Amino acid sequence: MKVNVSYPGAHDELQILRRMSVDPPEAAQILDPAQLMTLQRAAEEVSVHELVADYIVRLVMATRDPAQYRLGDLREVIEIGASPRATLGLVSSARAFALLRGRDYVLPEDVRDVAREVMSHRIVLSFDALADGVDTVEVIDQLLTAVPPPRVVWKNDQMPPSLPESV
Repeated sequence: MKVNVSYPGAHDELQILRRMSVDPPEAAQILDPAQLMTLQRAAEEVSVHELVADYIVRLVMATRDPAQYRLGDLREVIEIGASPRATLGLVSSARAFALLRGRDYVLPEDVRDVAREVMSHRIVLSFDALADGVDTVEVIDQLLTAVPPPRVVWKNDQMPPSLPESV
């Protein structure tokens, strides 16, 4: 994943200065290795509906052949589309996000919510796009707008139980 973190504003910068000038904060462990492995295994068990999997593939394929998704203007912007690693990254990240949201199934919104961070470094923009100041996040937003998510309906008897407290 690539997570863009912008510079803090003046107010936040001043708060950082005040906090770090005295006693710098100390990191506190929140998970031990066993808990982390439990969460990783739980994320691997999160269900991905076939329609959601298809949505993920269509998002990635749109980076490789934008014209097929009525995004012909992106042909000149994207030099190299996302690889299968983007597909795998979207699935694993959406699973983890669904788990964090208390579900054992992925919704299209989970995919959309991780798409920028997962795909932004998996797409190579053309020289002209870079010279024009095009950002990969803008390209991904266009993809998310153009590639329709599926409508997945879960029946009440399929709703997941809540996460165990030990996780």
